[in-house]
Amino acid sequence: MLACLNANAQFKEEAFSQKYNDDTAEQADTTDKIFNFKEFSGGLTHKRAASCQTMFEGSLVVVGGMQIYNKDYWKLPIVYGGMAAGIGGGLYFNNQGNKSAATACFVGAGIAYWASLMDGVVCYQPDTYPTPAKATIYSLLVPGLGQIYNHEMWKLPIYLGGIIGSFYYHDMYKTNYERFRDIMKMGDASPIPQQQAKYYRDLYRRYRDYATLAICGFYLLQVIDANVFAYMHNFEVTEDLALYTAPALIVPEYNNGFGALSYKGGTDFAAGLTIGIRF
Repeated sequence: MLACLNANAQFKEEAFSQKYNDDTAEQADTTDKIFNFKEFSGGLTHKRAASCQTMFEGSLVVVGGMQIYNKDYWKLPIVYGGMAAGIGGGLYFNNQGNKSAATACFVGAGIAYWASLMDGVVCYQPDTYPTPAKATIYSLLVPGLGQIYNHEMWKLPIYLGGIIGSFYYHDMYKTNYERFRDIMKMGDASPIPQQQAKYYRDLYRRYRDYATLAICGFYLLQVIDANVFAYMHNFEVTEDLALYTAPALIVPEYNNGFGALSYKGGTDFAAGLTIGIRF
């Protein structure tokens, strides 16, 4: 007796008429094209509509570009002022020898730059839901935010847990790597043999690199997940799920050598059971 598994997909009629890449050039808001400078410049001058992806990519260089496109001109002094103050303060304190204050100022400038990008994406119009470009950019700027945007919060423990856990192990392995590296530098005064110190140094360095790859892997995976499931959000399948069984007869040309029974002609065939899933 053989069992055959058969999956039969039955979709709603509308699923075959849905168009997923039918946006016009003015309304396109996907992540499937390369940066268009003409579109970006037209968006800045408000001569044409521009996609969220194009405006975001252009604003990586032209800071405040998305605020200009969104006509939030009052935000520009805040963005430019915050970045100028951070960079200027960082250079000043760095010349004064105050490294910690300089680092804090540079971090502040970076936060102002990041905030300008996030604000531009949040305020981008038209805000049709879901927008794959928005979901992707959200995940690029804040890991897990794309899943929140797609209303898939149950995925947050998976991705954030993976990233946080990888950071934890990265820090632990990095600390141990630096510890045994410093022991090796002690030479004959080291508390353990040099060969043993070298073994543990290389071991923890390798584990540190693995943790780095894990961080990058979880980060990229959640970006891809946000983009793909934003595209698939409106993909509909029938709610009529069913499991059915039926007897099956496998004739010689399909039995793949599973012949078990014979009829008068001497040709082998096999009887079995077909299990089908309709979704």
